[in-house]
Amino acid sequence: MARALVSYVCQQCGSAFPKWAGKCDDCGAWNTLVEERKEAPAGPGKRAVGRQIALEQLKNAQAAAPLPRMQSDISEFDRVAGGGLVPGSATLIGGDPGIGKSTLLLQLTCNLSKRGFRVAYISGEESADQMRMRANRLALANAAVELGTATNASDIAASMTGPDRPDIVVIDSIQTMFLPSLDSAPGTVSQVRASAQELIRAAKNKNVALLIVGHVTKDGAIAGPRVLEHMVDAVLYFEGDRSHHFRILRGVKNRFGATDEIGVFEMAEAGLAEVPNPSELFLADRRDDVTGAVVFAGIEGSRPVLVEIEALVAPSSLATPRRNVVGWDSSRLAMLTAVLEARCGVPLSGRDIFLNVAGGLKISETAADLAVAAALISSLTGKAAPKRTVFFGEVALSAELRQVAQSDARLKEAAKLGFDNAVMPRPRKASAKHAEINLSQPPTLADLIDLMGGMNRT
Repeated sequence: MARALVSYVCQQCGSAFPKWAGKCDDCGAWNTLVEERKEAPAGPGKRAVGRQIALEQLKNAQAAAPLPRMQSDISEFDRVAGGGLVPGSATLIGGDPGIGKSTLLLQLTCNLSKRGFRVAYISGEESADQMRMRANRLALANAAVELGTATNASDIAASMTGPDRPDIVVIDSIQTMFLPSLDSAPGTVSQVRASAQELIRAAKNKNVALLIVGHVTKDGAIAGPRVLEHMVDAVLYFEGDRSHHFRILRGVKNRFGATDEIGVFEMAEAGLAEVPNPSELFLADRRDDVTGAVVFAGIEGSRPVLVEIEALVAPSSLATPRRNVVGWDSSRLAMLTAVLEARCGVPLSGRDIFLNVAGGLKISETAADLAVAAALISSLTGKAAPKRTVFFGEVALSAELRQVAQSDARLKEAAKLGFDNAVMPRPRKASAKHAEINLSQPPTLADLIDLMGGMNRT
């Protein structure tokens, strides 16, 4: 009998070590090493002889044909997925507990079943009765979705390769799956990696569209090894603030479509409802005469989105002023405040700064620099930003404003929603004319301050 090899695997990054330690040397996480055992080979074995692989030409008219899509009639999901699910694809969906992942997938599978696709929903966390209760609450009890409760990845893979295999399979969740051949608990790095590999291999061999639910850590990343995101074809994150009534489905990886695409849903009593125009939702409660509030014209994937950015600058009684940020990069805010103070003389060092992106949307693009700067200046001076005006642009360390991509799409969306003015950097080359909107193009942040009414600089 072969002896068992013992290793200690980090549950955060998947690195293996011969001895246990309190801290992972690769990722720096504490108390993440878990003992795992595997059988060592009985002997050196024979060296495998490889086979020459067949190569194909890049130019192939048949292979270049558009991929078939399984559309769900949920346009917000189909948009993020790149036009619908692709047969044989593997999609990973992550999100906080209770955010609505299971609700979204149940609505999705019911819609797909109505279009004639055979759908199997396999849960390792809920019984079939619990899933039926959710379907009754969402008025989806009559959908032809097949339910299953299993945690053995080998059994699920065998069900995907049989003669009566489904077209679409949902796994909820991958952290509950296991392979009997591995001597480790479900949810460990080795089990998550091996189970996902087994399911993905079966799905691709039989052209089954696979949807995998993944839990997230406290940092918002999908729990388990990072390699899991590399194994799948698409990674979607379901985001949202529980204090708000809408949810955002964001594509961070997609081999069959654009990345950073978003779909917006509203959480209602009957489940998740689509929001075809999210800009109207984000700006529904705003007022033009509030100081420290400006409208940012952003781009999420291929979709222009207008959202309100709120800032509050107040005197601080602490030795180290507070910097609280919701929906934006805190390090980007630190850089912007330093530029305002060093280059423009704006006194921010001894003041508390609170920044919030209204509606719970998370903004990652640098085009929001100009809008954040305008919100800070407005709050500090007590002067409201110009009415019906949008802001976008990147700020350099020299306080110069830099052009950002897709300016025409941002301006078009702003004009559609009734905005008359836009503050943006000067373009490097001529762009499309927008007669319906007036453009202000200050070259630096100092000019922006003058545009917003000026201030007493120190």
